[in-house]
Amino acid sequence: MGSRFPKKVLTLCIVHQHSRVLLGMKKRGFGVGRWNGFGGKVTTGETIEEAAKREVREEAGIKVDALEKAGLLEFEFQDDPVVLEVHVFRAQTFLGEPTESEEMKPQWFSSEEVPFEDMWPDDRHWLPLFLEGKSFRGKFLFQDENTLLDYTLEELGSLARLRNP
Repeated sequence: MGSRFPKKVLTLCIVHQHSRVLLGMKKRGFGVGRWNGFGGKVTTGETIEEAAKREVREEAGIKVDALEKAGLLEFEFQDDPVVLEVHVFRAQTFLGEPTESEEMKPQWFSSEEVPFEDMWPDDRHWLPLFLEGKSFRGKFLFQDENTLLDYTLEELGSLARLRNP
């Protein structure tokens, strides 16, 4: 049985190296004025992983090869029937230098100084798990872009444990 609502498949890739994380300030469109990972829509004919790599290249000017799947998040907005299904990836290595694009301005942050007050309200719940190398699954219900009404979040264990049961 499928969801009763249509889904839009999206990607989110965060570059995380040891004690630092690369985020981008969204300069236009959905989520403008917020720090976020890099990502967007999956286009026809590309895999979810290919879309994640393309979005990082377009938004941050860097090439990521090795992606680890970190999580799956679903977002619903109270007055919108479309469920956003976001596949979250971790990249630890990349080629190139993070460069500002029309859409995003990349900046490194210490893992202890993530700017949660200037991010989506859900990030403070799942991003700490991401930064600990855990994998997770969650659902978030928003009233509007600033109001999180309800959520569930399940930790699935460390990525290493998932690969080597």
